[in-house]
Amino acid sequence: MKKIPLRTCIITKEKCEKHELLRVVRTPDGQIIFDKSGKLNGKGAYIKKDKEVILRAQKNKNLDHTFEMEVPADVYTDLLGEVNDK
Repeated sequence: MKKIPLRTCIITKEKCEKHELLRVVRTPDGQIIFDKSGKLNGKGAYIKKDKEVILRAQKNKNLDHTFEMEVPADVYTDLLGEVNDK
């Protein structure tokens, strides 16, 4: 049986399967973007696919602290758009 990768949500601290999470990446050139593929190079952080969790991350600036720089608002818009599409 194939091993299912688990990742930890930076907001809820829950361990979830990778497909249940959204990945945000700080690329080597310093951009912060939503990684839809889950395979981009750079420092990654995972957030649960839940509107409330994403809004809490935006309010508390959790991603800003994780990446040690300000996260653009359009990243949160992309994350919320991904949750609303489901």
